[in-house]
Amino acid sequence: MTTRLHSARIRRARTLIAASALVLLAACGGGGDGTDNRPLTCSVADQKTWLRTYFNDWYFWYRLSPDPAPTAFATVGGYFDGLLYTGVDARFPADRWSNYESTESFNRFFGAGQSLGYGVAVAGLEVSGLPSQPLYVRYVEPLSPAAGAGVVRGDRVLSINGRTAADLIAADDLSVLSATAAGQTISLVLRNAGGDRTVTVAAAIFALSPVPRAQVVTTPLGRKLGYVVVKDMISQADPLLASTFADFRAQGVSDVVVDLRYNGGGLVSVGANLASLVTGSRAAGLTYSTLLYNDKRAAAWNESFAFGNPASALGVTRAYVLTGRRTCSASEQFINGLRGVGVQVVAIGETTCGKPVGFLPQSDGCGTTYNVVNFESVNGRNEGRFFDGFAATCPVVEDFSKALGAANEPLLSAARTLADGGACPAGAARELPMSLRKVSPRGEPGERQGMIAR
Repeated sequence: MTTRLHSARIRRARTLIAASALVLLAACGGGGDGTDNRPLTCSVADQKTWLRTYFNDWYFWYRLSPDPAPTAFATVGGYFDGLLYTGVDARFPADRWSNYESTESFNRFFGAGQSLGYGVAVAGLEVSGLPSQPLYVRYVEPLSPAAGAGVVRGDRVLSINGRTAADLIAADDLSVLSATAAGQTISLVLRNAGGDRTVTVAAAIFALSPVPRAQVVTTPLGRKLGYVVVKDMISQADPLLASTFADFRAQGVSDVVVDLRYNGGGLVSVGANLASLVTGSRAAGLTYSTLLYNDKRAAAWNESFAFGNPASALGVTRAYVLTGRRTCSASEQFINGLRGVGVQVVAIGETTCGKPVGFLPQSDGCGTTYNVVNFESVNGRNEGRFFDGFAATCPVVEDFSKALGAANEPLLSAARTLADGGACPAGAARELPMSLRKVSPRGEPGERQGMIAR
């Protein structure tokens, strides 16, 4: 296993990943090696044959997973599901993360830093199975059509396209919030303190805001906290995070609050850079995370990401991290990585989603990119397999009527209190066991989960 980030082996690996995952491939064809193999043609039969070979070579659980005959499945998607590991080993739950999407969608998100959709997310997981409960808007992408139409966090959704919120909750179906083409519209009936209103939102391609909010907040006793919301771990976040932490340093912050409650993950390198901005020279050169592949690939592909020492780093030994059931994958890796070098991580909110595994996204050359579990992640102390998520140090119930970054927003308010040496707020939430808690294994409409090895 290599522990150097810039070895020839890792440079070759990343070149292959970039070539296969970020270049839009419009035609099929075989050839190449490693992850660059393709189906011979884009026929259903050839795609299934290729998928079986790919799983056998690259799937983390290839020894434990089913290996059904391709002829038993009529579609490629059905065969993909038939290849997934089912949880026969007590050490690993069934694979609920491997997925596939259009290569165009993947490249748009991780390459261009854009998304196609409406840009509105609701608090659906919190009311799953509870149709009598109100359904709130919990997040709006700042540059999205929904933001342009005046939709804000805290709006209560009464109906979408004529279906009542109670109906949507009872059906456990929020697919109406997913758009498949620009120009599609949804009609939202919303309620807030000003009354009810109807808003029509047209889907469009818009730029993501991976760091939508950053500010210095003051505790009741006068301590300065650097508060930053990190929504998506994509490459466009790196310069924004560097400038944010430079501003924190200039303003003399004492502690940092990283809001990952809606962060489904992304690139390992972005998480490592964020962690390095927290630790600075205290952890420079130490292992942030090691990615461990199956026994066929381990010798050539196992790799470690190290902490750096960026100029704008704070160099603190304690970090407050705001978490929830959507805190997933590479954002959990951030928590694990900090703990691996002795940073005290104070998690405030809710238990995270529990995804210590990740992907080498692979385009099939036929318009589909597969995100198949290829590796597990461990920190510098070889700690991983957090399939039950990371429990909150201070459990706090979210209040969707409070804006992110507001002093009275419950999670940030708890961080301000704890930073002053106070206790977790009285009446803090008692969480349901993971087995009873509603989670979204592949993200909600407009969102995604990922731990991508670059």
